[in-house]
Amino acid sequence: MKALRLTGWKTEPELVEVPKPTPGPGQVVVKVGGAGACHSDLHLMHDFDDGMMPWQLPFTLGHENAGWVDAVGDGVTTVSEGDAVAVYGAWGCGKCERCRHGVENYCEDPAAAPVISGGGGLGLDGGMAEYLLVPSSRLLVRLPDGLDPATAAPLTDAGLTPYHAIRRSWPKMTPTSTVVVIGVGGLGHMALQLAKATTAAKIIAVDNRTEALDLAARMGADHTVMSDAAAADAIRDLTAGRGADVLLDFVGAEATIELSRAAARPLGDVTIVGIAGGSVPFSFFSQPYEVSMQTTYWGTRRELVELLELAARGCVHVETTRYSLDDALRAYHDLRDGDVRGRAVIVP
Repeated sequence: MKALRLTGWKTEPELVEVPKPTPGPGQVVVKVGGAGACHSDLHLMHDFDDGMMPWQLPFTLGHENAGWVDAVGDGVTTVSEGDAVAVYGAWGCGKCERCRHGVENYCEDPAAAPVISGGGGLGLDGGMAEYLLVPSSRLLVRLPDGLDPATAAPLTDAGLTPYHAIRRSWPKMTPTSTVVVIGVGGLGHMALQLAKATTAAKIIAVDNRTEALDLAARMGADHTVMSDAAAADAIRDLTAGRGADVLLDFVGAEATIELSRAAARPLGDVTIVGIAGGSVPFSFFSQPYEVSMQTTYWGTRRELVELLELAARGCVHVETTRYSLDDALRAYHDLRDGDVRGRAVIVP
């Protein structure tokens, strides 16, 4: 079968022929119906040196995956051949307390996981191939009726990551509060819809691209603000001088983190989701009182179940640009150049 594999650090992946996987006890082979191309894959290709990650090369890219069960190993009873499924992407040990509660993104025994701090497409073979070997059936979620794998695939990360960030701040997203979404890209455009679908808060979208702000307005943002030196003042003007209750930074650069702090209301949440590598000094007076600042990583299996249901009911819409497996490398080039609308999805 064909697979897009990373064969060396700081190199581009190669489309090669590899054997079709066979499931062992407890394992499942999925016929891939969609695999999302994530911006973090570009970091894998271009930013990491040998030894920086605890992973062995080569491996197949693609950590946002969905498809149909092709074959099951001995002992698998929760899914059957032909079932449409999404793959939960954070592959933990399956035995620690966090994993037993479906919070494998924060596995507490990563050394016992199939791969340390990763999963399919992150140290192990992922879904940029015709078939994907999933190490345990617990990592599969049945797709609700009406949701096809190519649509579901990007939800497993580009949807799940913002859903987790939003869900943890739900108590502060009341009808009298304001949520700011910074960066209306692959994750940000999902966050905007999810906040709109699950809360009654006022939503302000911030970006430095006019087309991104136009998209935010079409998706229900109450206000849009250009990301520039006046953005914090603009947010305060739109909130009667109080600032925003929840700010979700899907960029993570120094400028956007500073914007979040400057525009936050006392008692507010600032969540940094983007991994642009920005950092800011932290002190008693560097942000309003009792502003909580946190990072998040991915989401839980239970949250993926909820998210897929929201998508199947039409509460959220994934903007996608689709590519064939033969064109998967071009998808990453387009992603690098900013030419992808929404999320790039490879459909073998």
